[in-house]
Amino acid sequence: MSKITKIKTMINASLGRITNLKKNISIDHQWFGNEYGGFYVASNELNNKSIVYSFGIGEDISFDEAIIKKFDCEVFAFDPTPKSINWVKNKTDLPAQFHFFPFGIDDKSGNVEFMLPYNDSHVSGSVIKQKNVNEQKVVKVPMKCLSDIIRDLNHTSVDLLKMDIEGSEYKIIENILDTPLEIKQILIEIHERFFENGKDKTQKLLSVLEQYGYKLFGVSDSMEELSFIKIK
Repeated sequence: MSKITKIKTMINASLGRITNLKKNISIDHQWFGNEYGGFYVASNELNNKSIVYSFGIGEDISFDEAIIKKFDCEVFAFDPTPKSINWVKNKTDLPAQFHFFPFGIDDKSGNVEFMLPYNDSHVSGSVIKQKNVNEQKVVKVPMKCLSDIIRDLNHTSVDLLKMDIEGSEYKIIENILDTPLEIKQILIEIHERFFENGKDKTQKLLSVLEQYGYKLFGVSDSMEELSFIKIK
């Protein structure tokens, strides 16, 4: 853990902004990506035939590149953010196995109002009203539900689904889990710090994942990047 991350974690914990998370299964796992954009992965579960979905990339695909380098598998990345789309368009060294789609994930398909960040130098916007986005800076962006995405891509199973979607994880988790699709691992960056009732949202998310058979095996130093695996 870097000094900055350690300080932030201590401050958030002291202010009660982070749910006290404990792993409920012990399996081999390793970190993929940089400190900012990475997650723990049960790497023994992936190979060169694996299908990986990566929702929310911003301007950082260190996680996706690390997965491709290690397993030589296909990564399907999604982000509706204008700055992210432009960044990918202008990036010249993308791996051949990296496939980008300029739309986001939601609980239904269609165009939605997407709020941009207050700080113009930042990338991440959101469809969810939260403290980092400006309700006066809105653009229309396309979203798709997971069932439409897998139909369009002709996938019947996904080995790993990662999402960093700026607070929308709480809104769409049940829609994802209700989709007729086998998902072995789900990696989520939680954003409970965005909401006054963030702890309640996280507890509900954990409960829903548990009900669907997912166990928490990885927690980042910041306690915001959570990794789950489906136990049959």
